[in-house]
Amino acid sequence: MISIQHIFKSFNDHKVLDGVDLTINKGETVVVIGRSGCGKSVLLKHIIGLIKPDEGTVLIDGQDVPRLTGRALDQLRLRCGMLFQSAALFDSMTVFENVSFALREHTTMAQDAMAQRVHERLQLVGLQEADDLYPSELSGGMRKRVGLARALAISPEIILYDEPTTGIDPIMSDVINDLIITLRDRLKVTSVVVTHDMRSAYKVADRIAMLYNGQIIAVGTPEQIRASDNAYVQQFIKGEAEGPIQEGLPDRRVLTRWSARGGLGIRQE
Repeated sequence: MISIQHIFKSFNDHKVLDGVDLTINKGETVVVIGRSGCGKSVLLKHIIGLIKPDEGTVLIDGQDVPRLTGRALDQLRLRCGMLFQSAALFDSMTVFENVSFALREHTTMAQDAMAQRVHERLQLVGLQEADDLYPSELSGGMRKRVGLARALAISPEIILYDEPTTGIDPIMSDVINDLIITLRDRLKVTSVVVTHDMRSAYKVADRIAMLYNGQIIAVGTPEQIRASDNAYVQQFIKGEAEGPIQEGLPDRRVLTRWSARGGLGIRQE
C-alpha cells in the first residue's frame, strides 16, 4: 500500500531523514517509534505530500507522491485521513462543522447525507451528543476523538496518527488505542502511527519500526521488537537513561553544581 524508498530530508544543515526505507502493507497497522524530534512526524508528512524529500520517493498504490501536483495530489490526499498531534481543530467551528469540513470543501454530498455521515463518525468515536460543542468546551481526549472523527469523515483507505496518545491521561489513551484497533478491524484501513508511547505501540501494532539517527534501525512484530538484541532498541523500549543513546541527556557535572547550590537536591557520586 505504502512504499517509502530511500528518503533523505534536511532542513538547512540539520539532517532529519537519512535514507529511510519502509513498506506498509494494505490493512496493516505499522507503528513508528523513536525519540521526540527524531523525524517521525516529518516522515508522516512525506506520505501525504506535505513535504517533498531531497532524495528518494514515496509510493502509494504505485503513485509517486512527490511528483503529484494540483488535482492529482488532492485526490490522493482524499484517500488519507490524519489525526494531528494536537487534533488541530478549528476553534471557531462546532464539532459538527469540524467533522464535516472536508465533506463541504471537497464533495457535493447532500446536506442530509453529510449529516448522517458526520453522526456515524461521531458515534464511532463515542461522541454522538457533541455536535454543537466548540473545541474550547472539550477535554483533551474528546478533542482527539473529534479529530479522529474528522479524519474518518471522508472514508479514507489510509489513516495517519501523529502521537495519538500524547497529552491525555492513561485511561483515555487506552480508549484511543482501542479505537485504532476497531478502525483497522471494522473498516480495514491501513494505519501508520508515530509515537514514543510503548504501551500504545505494543497494543495497536502489527509491526513496529524504530527510527533513530535518520534511519529505520529495526522492524518487526511487537514480540520481535521486545526480543531485539539491538542495544538502541532495548534502551528506548525500556526507557533507560543509560545506554548508547546519549544525545540530549543532562551533563552530570551540571547537575552536581546545581545540586550544590540547593537546586534539585540531586546527590551525585
